[in-house]
Amino acid sequence: MYVHQFGKEVKGVSHQPIRAVPLAMRIIPNVDVGLARKLDLKQGIRSLGLLTSSIDDIGYTAIDEATKMAAVEVVYARSFYAGSAHASGPLSGEFIGIIGGQTPDEVKSGLDAAVSLMEKGACFYSLNMEGTHAYYAHVISRTGSYLSKIAEIPEGDPLSYLIAPPLEAVFGLDAALKAANVRLCQFYGPPTETNFSGGLLTGSQSACAAAAQAFAEAVWEVARNPNKFG
Repeated sequence: MYVHQFGKEVKGVSHQPIRAVPLAMRIIPNVDVGLARKLDLKQGIRSLGLLTSSIDDIGYTAIDEATKMAAVEVVYARSFYAGSAHASGPLSGEFIGIIGGQTPDEVKSGLDAAVSLMEKGACFYSLNMEGTHAYYAHVISRTGSYLSKIAEIPEGDPLSYLIAPPLEAVFGLDAALKAANVRLCQFYGPPTETNFSGGLLTGSQSACAAAAQAFAEAVWEVARNPNKFG
């Protein structure tokens, strides 16, 4: 079948969105002083919002979105080893994020923004009918405080967030970097905690979109012809 991705027809096997599921959320209105010290919280951050997600990369994107929609910052974010299929419990998934703010209302607004992005925005796309082969090629037109720090770019700059299984990701990143005037800010070499790979690229918004398009096409090409040279 043919699928529509980034405004261009791409031939592939499947193109179903795979969305992250927010598995558990809690707000701590007034964090304990000892815990605040261990989390190295800045002065004035008294409330925390905790979130686990079934997909880590969408979780990172979601908490970055929270920093744009509310007066919060990310105070902790980690992926879990081996991913959701080997989670420590039914509410663990493969990611935990903690945002902090001055008040519970600000933290709630941040969590609401994160969940909204998971439900309606960024998603992986499947490369097969079973959904066991997938990639992430998401363009962020304006980064929040979290991903801009991770990518070491000015807050508000565009970003291509590109993730796929190991070989597909390396092949796709090369195609993305050659397709547009973009710069590789972070390389997530295989294996990561969840055994995927990828990177963060920056440039103009149109360049980031072109890079994401090239990445998606390269990943699809590998999925269609895995043993082809060149």
